[in-house]
Amino acid sequence: MSFIWSLIVGGIIGWLAGLILGRDIPGGIIGNIIAGFVGAWLGSLILGNWGPHVANFAIIPAIIGAVVLVFLLSLIMRGFRKANR
Repeated sequence: MSFIWSLIVGGIIGWLAGLILGRDIPGGIIGNIIAGFVGAWLGSLILGNWGPHVANFAIIPAIIGAVVLVFLLSLIMRGFRKANR
């Protein structure tokens, strides 16, 4: 059951990161979950594990990490689009 909660919270974190930046995450729900998990990992590396925890995610660092990840991915995707023109 905790795995399902982790998927749900990871998806919500990825979705929030997309909302904060106003950008779509490629892959829909799966992309949101991946962005949430990778963002949580990145956020915990950069900021540590502080703040409230839900489903083994430190929420504030996870959201910040996911925002950074989505921002970097949008820059990379924009670069690929310009290169293909």
